[in-house]
Amino acid sequence: MAASTFPLKDDLDIVIPTIRNLDFLEMWRPFFQPYHLIIVQDGDPSRNIKVPDGFHYELYNRNDINKILGPKASCISFKDSACRCFGYMVSKKKYIFTIDDDCFVAKDPTGKDIDALRQHINNLLNPSTPYFFNTLYDPFSDGADFVRGYPFSLREGVPTAVSHGLWLNIPDYDAPTQLVKPRERNTRYVDAVMTLPKGILFPMCGMNLAFDRSLIGPAMYFGLMGDGQPIGRYDDMWAGWCVKVICDHLGLGIKTGLPYIWHSKASNPFVNLKKEYKGIFWQEEIIPFFQDAILPKECITVQACYKELSKQVKDKLGKIDPYFVKLADAMVTWIDAWDELNPPAKVAGSK
Repeated sequence: MAASTFPLKDDLDIVIPTIRNLDFLEMWRPFFQPYHLIIVQDGDPSRNIKVPDGFHYELYNRNDINKILGPKASCISFKDSACRCFGYMVSKKKYIFTIDDDCFVAKDPTGKDIDALRQHINNLLNPSTPYFFNTLYDPFSDGADFVRGYPFSLREGVPTAVSHGLWLNIPDYDAPTQLVKPRERNTRYVDAVMTLPKGILFPMCGMNLAFDRSLIGPAMYFGLMGDGQPIGRYDDMWAGWCVKVICDHLGLGIKTGLPYIWHSKASNPFVNLKKEYKGIFWQEEIIPFFQDAILPKECITVQACYKELSKQVKDKLGKIDPYFVKLADAMVTWIDAWDELNPPAKVAGSK
């Protein structure tokens, strides 16, 4: 009974980056309490973060990160939610769900609370179809199937590596859009999940995201952002672009759509503009880079793919700004740290 009520209870970690007390977990208690939490505390490590009673968790602050990774801790962002990827690295579970601390339980059109984690798990446990688009969206959803004309040879699908959820209330907009649409709210609940087609990039949002750590974990690096860096708020998008290129190369799938969470508060658009300013210009060259990126067939592991991608970042994006040379080096450091904490022999035996 317990396994069906809380699927993958022993195989999934919930990763939460935060700078504040985690009172928001009270709303999620019916859905999260049986699962293990990894909390990555950003900012001042001397601050005492309070977690509601009854949750099983590990909490890491900057001092812990420095102690565990030593010199390699330089690849983990400071004063930015990108620090969450440290939680991905120290987890020993097969699956990860990550959520921001300003995200609450949303309701579906009938008024029922949405179990976002359950929907993510359903997405991850069913195949993706990146090679041919199904006009009824996800053929593995209840009440759907492959439509007439869909090749039978492609109906088996491929393993799903990433489940990308959406948000009601505050949309995930960039600063310029926030400034011109300060009162806009997303009230549309679209009951759909779809596979991103091969060769198509997307802007990945890290506030409501799940992935198969055993399939794509080493590529889920949220980059160098925040304190001491010339850019912020591109951490999850950078990871998404890298992940998509690698998933396309390795024959893995990414789904987007359900589940929804309720995003409760908008960040300051003027602060965001300062963080995003360079990225808004840089992305016009970054995106074509990822669109054209080709990984050699010899790259058959996520780590090999990621290190190859880092070389291409240094070679081609390093011309835009020295930051990308630094980022490419951090990508390599990240993989080295990942392999150090996750020796291949141990990973191979995990479930």
